[in-house]
Amino acid sequence: MTAEVIDSYLRYFAHDEARDSQSDMIQDGIEALLSNGFLLASAPTGIGKTAAALASAITAQRSSSDNLKILFLTGRQSQHRIVVDTVRKINLRIPTNQPKIRLVDLIGREGMCKNVDRISGQCDCEEQLDNSMREELRAEAQSKILRTPTHVDNVISFSRKVNICPWATAREAVKNTDILVCDYNHVFIDSVREASLPSMGIDVENTILIVDEAHNLPDRVRNGMERRIIANTFRDSRYEVQEHIETSIELANSKNEEINLDEMTWAERSLSRLQSEMPAWFSAREKELSRLDSDDMQVDTRSLLDEMEAILNETLEEIHHGKYASLHRLVSQLYSVRIDFDNEDDEKETSCERLASFITTCGQYEDSAALVLVFDKLLDEPRVRSFLLDPGVVSGPLFKLCRGSILMSGTLFPAKMYSDLLRIPNEDGRLLNTREYDSPFLSERRPILIAQNTTSRYSDRGESNTNNIRDHIIEVLRNTRGHVALFAQSYAMLDNVLDDYRWVPWGVRIEKETTRMSKRQIGDMVDNLYKKRRTNDRVLLCGVLSGKLAEGVDYSENILDAVICIGLPVPPPSARQQALTDYCKDRFGANAARRYSSHQPAVNSLLQAIGRPIRKAEDRALIVILEKRVRERPYRFCMPSNLQIMKSQDAERTGRIAKRFFNRFPEPAIE
Repeated sequence: MTAEVIDSYLRYFAHDEARDSQSDMIQDGIEALLSNGFLLASAPTGIGKTAAALASAITAQRSSSDNLKILFLTGRQSQHRIVVDTVRKINLRIPTNQPKIRLVDLIGREGMCKNVDRISGQCDCEEQLDNSMREELRAEAQSKILRTPTHVDNVISFSRKVNICPWATAREAVKNTDILVCDYNHVFIDSVREASLPSMGIDVENTILIVDEAHNLPDRVRNGMERRIIANTFRDSRYEVQEHIETSIELANSKNEEINLDEMTWAERSLSRLQSEMPAWFSAREKELSRLDSDDMQVDTRSLLDEMEAILNETLEEIHHGKYASLHRLVSQLYSVRIDFDNEDDEKETSCERLASFITTCGQYEDSAALVLVFDKLLDEPRVRSFLLDPGVVSGPLFKLCRGSILMSGTLFPAKMYSDLLRIPNEDGRLLNTREYDSPFLSERRPILIAQNTTSRYSDRGESNTNNIRDHIIEVLRNTRGHVALFAQSYAMLDNVLDDYRWVPWGVRIEKETTRMSKRQIGDMVDNLYKKRRTNDRVLLCGVLSGKLAEGVDYSENILDAVICIGLPVPPPSARQQALTDYCKDRFGANAARRYSSHQPAVNSLLQAIGRPIRKAEDRALIVILEKRVRERPYRFCMPSNLQIMKSQDAERTGRIAKRFFNRFPEPAIE
């Protein structure tokens, strides 16, 4: 890093002064990015990660002679507003003789447009406009967006007022922006990246990537490669092809046009054959599974592809050369099928798309141990699912292409693990810096208490353990005047602990997360906390570790007095989990295998949850972990060393500690 850059590292910082850890992060980020390298920052909540990362990235961007774009990637829409507000503050500090930072905030089309056709993907936002008027109004809106950083909600609002498409308008503005705020998928999901970035004038080779809440990225990449089929997928795909053929003929006749449907007709015959033959394969796997003491089992990818190829070849009138030629031929037709959905509640993905993507993914990883197929049953329905064991096979090449990246999270711990899992490059003079930054919070304002008489370990569960859990919760509620969040290892455990609610102290209202809750419903639950505070009512907010309430929500204004976590979300034994452990053992060695595949992700889910109530240095909250294994090997080594932890032998001691804490810090730190 040059002396000039070091001296000016706060030039694009949003505030007058930086905290020590924040200052360190900015300088580390600049140093990494100027070498086209990477900073993996494990930075606790409240350090000001967003402002630090933006200051580093903008400095590197404006130090380059190339036209670089900054992509701020996040999995949470709530983070978008923080980025927009931060860039606005940066612009206020930039001298008038220097260009301001231009920003575009973007989400998916269905989130920005009122009506989006399920088949074509087109909206009807601009039906009332002619071409000239549309171009004029879009240009005005784009100028407004680029002049002042604008949150996507505001873009939607003023676009709809003049009947232009907010999504198309924002995408066009991206071509002239400095920063694009968007979801991980725009970079790390192949289909989304290929469909979006080139049309917005973005090459990954000319981007600086800021990945927020980067601890989520491995699973997001893995989930993006999950595909599934059942025996009826072939039947349903055939019906869709038949409907496509009928609709195509009707349309051609109405226009008095000729149409060639030979390939699609072949696809229909091939699906008929698969519909007839593949249930036998599923039945055979089902019998094999019944002989095992397991709920699932791994199946060989190549043998499944071979089976389907052989079935298809029985229907061919001619011989096609090349490996899986018939499957490739079928997939090309499946992707071109278009049907009408009966109602808006139907799934967005057609059976044809589902089958095509499954075959494509299997073919892509046919010879790779990075992806496995697992056979199991859902509600007695046999199915096959693909699981990507190694997110690095997707993310690694993309990080290698970009001009550098800052990956940050409060629980990017240990940073080296994420560097390994995501295959962050460390070559060709590109700096790879993994840092853990000190917390700005006083430990006395967030004591962490671990109960020694509770656990979620399956062999130790029972009435006595459940009663111990309840006793600790009761003591916290008795000594707390405000709201308390309760996060359990699973929904089943949460239901077991809550049971009939009669043990909950009188006057405490239960608000419980469910599996199918929407983002809006979750938002309403959180908003209710602030309403209840004004009426001095108390809420026990109940959810699960790694759930929406435990990770996807920022609890501002010190709205939570305490957080109680029950257990560790350790993945149960399964074929998928065993495959992941074995893969990690092959890649990282026996010592890292269990930590990378199971122990550390479970602990990091816990760390995410206990970080929810502390958003700024003045906040205070009591943290209670009802899981004795946290202080036992191997989980103890997965916990950051800077946490100040106390032990509680029983609920009585928990009550005494809670009473002393809230006597010392009775009032929340409301801004």
